[in-house]
Amino acid sequence: MGNEALVMENVCKDFKVLNRHEGLKGSIRDLFSRDYKTVSAVKDVSLTVEKGEIIGYLGPNGAGKSTTIKMMTGVLEPTSGKILVNGNVPYENRTENCENIGVVFGQRSQLWWSLPLVESFKLLRDLYMVPQKEYEQMLELYRSLVDIDPILNKPVRQMSLGQRTLSDILAAFLHNPAIVFLDEPTIGLDVSMKDKIRCLIRGLNQEKNTTVILTTHDMGDVDALCRRIVIIDKGQKIYDNDIDHLKNYFGSYRTLKLRLSDDTWEEMLIDESKTDVMDVIMKKQKEQKIKDIRLEEITTEEVIKKIYEGEAV
Repeated sequence: MGNEALVMENVCKDFKVLNRHEGLKGSIRDLFSRDYKTVSAVKDVSLTVEKGEIIGYLGPNGAGKSTTIKMMTGVLEPTSGKILVNGNVPYENRTENCENIGVVFGQRSQLWWSLPLVESFKLLRDLYMVPQKEYEQMLELYRSLVDIDPILNKPVRQMSLGQRTLSDILAAFLHNPAIVFLDEPTIGLDVSMKDKIRCLIRGLNQEKNTTVILTTHDMGDVDALCRRIVIIDKGQKIYDNDIDHLKNYFGSYRTLKLRLSDDTWEEMLIDESKTDVMDVIMKKQKEQKIKDIRLEEITTEEVIKKIYEGEAV
């Protein structure tokens, strides 16, 4: 084990799923049925993550992201293949693995609902046996990154969604883990709180060299935090490289936005290596008067969508 925080080699995860039958008779039959089919949630995925990296682990719903994260955190055991997290096999050494990772799953809080935040922090400090001096240093680091004092003595149940999410991320980093898994950390938050959380994650990564595995559907998170992204679809890894490579590959694409005579906007993705933008505009002008034209660079979200649609990179 060198500078790798996480290593996956040819990891597969299969589930046995009952072939269910319809109706009451079918339900009774299912109670005694052995008619199962095998579903492959993850297929031969290999991945190496260096210490201190922030990588975006992306994919559409049902792609196998959550299954992979559950194997990384030791919740699930792979059907085949090898996983090492900080040199440990996570599903064999669950206690040791939990001591060295932090996890935030969506809006599932690890904080005590009725207690002030600082009391949850103290409980986590004792649970992870964090020395008092290190605990106080982490609180000071938190204060330097975000204004936590107004919420430290506030019960979690009285917090807004954004404050709870912020608190959960602080809790995940509190014991200074080597690697933190963040699953949709900014879902449902307003723009201001998203920006605050992204700044917090970036700051903690830089100050503590913490490795971060981020799953998200918010491309703003990816653009703000990740230099490298891994994309999984139908259980298979289809991309593993940096964002600049993606944008260079799709460099000839532009987003053309047209404001029409009825003040509605029409948006289309143009590959300038194959299509002349002016030809598109002139053709549209014959159909309906154009009041305004905007030509923009392709966004990360549009690039990811192209990959999902089968564009090779």
